[in-house]
Amino acid sequence: MRERLFEIIELSKPGDTASRVYDIIMMVAISLSMIPLAFKNSCTLFAIIDSVTVCIFIVDYLLRIITADKKMQRGAVSFVLYPLTFMALVDLISILPSFSPLASGFRLFKILRLFRTLRVFRAFKAFRYSKSIDIILDVIRSQRAPLIAVCTLAVGYVLISALVIFNVEPETFESIFDAIYWATVSLTTMGYGDIYPVTTIGRVVTMVSSFVGIAIVALPAGIITAGYMDKINHID
Repeated sequence: MRERLFEIIELSKPGDTASRVYDIIMMVAISLSMIPLAFKNSCTLFAIIDSVTVCIFIVDYLLRIITADKKMQRGAVSFVLYPLTFMALVDLISILPSFSPLASGFRLFKILRLFRTLRVFRAFKAFRYSKSIDIILDVIRSQRAPLIAVCTLAVGYVLISALVIFNVEPETFESIFDAIYWATVSLTTMGYGDIYPVTTIGRVVTMVSSFVGIAIVALPAGIITAGYMDKINHID
């Protein structure tokens, strides 16, 4: 019985109708649970959506706890280790905010609002039920070495750019954190404009940093795209 439950709740395999239906139900529940987050005010419909979806998430969480040994293959220890895994914690965090105790008081409402924000973690549950996301995660794992190299390069770029601009324009950047923030924004080419250099040398540094940033940002996209196409070709 538990063996069959495990087969159903895991990512559906070709020909397994029950598993496929389960995946669809979970994706619909996850999508519906995100709807109330798009509105500041609550209503009866949103309360019903939250109650129904959180019940589905609880059942899913319990089924995964029950079949933890089938997934981790570590015997009875699996039932202790599984709740500590990343996805199990995401499941738990996505459920807990719905059980926040109701009471009066402005401070408590602020806490409840923070708990409500934590429900965004429900979106991460979709990773289990999407084959496309599963393929992308496999690509990221297989391309881990070059991606780590690019991330290291990006961190180095941010730190070096921050140090350069901090010393070039100490009047504009009050702290090294401001310089790191500016370098990060320049790396992503966002350009918020809240902190910017005003001297000629500072602007030259900004232009050079922007060009380098474009190159660095493009590298991960190229690596993941190449790995994704290779994965798709192997599947075909």
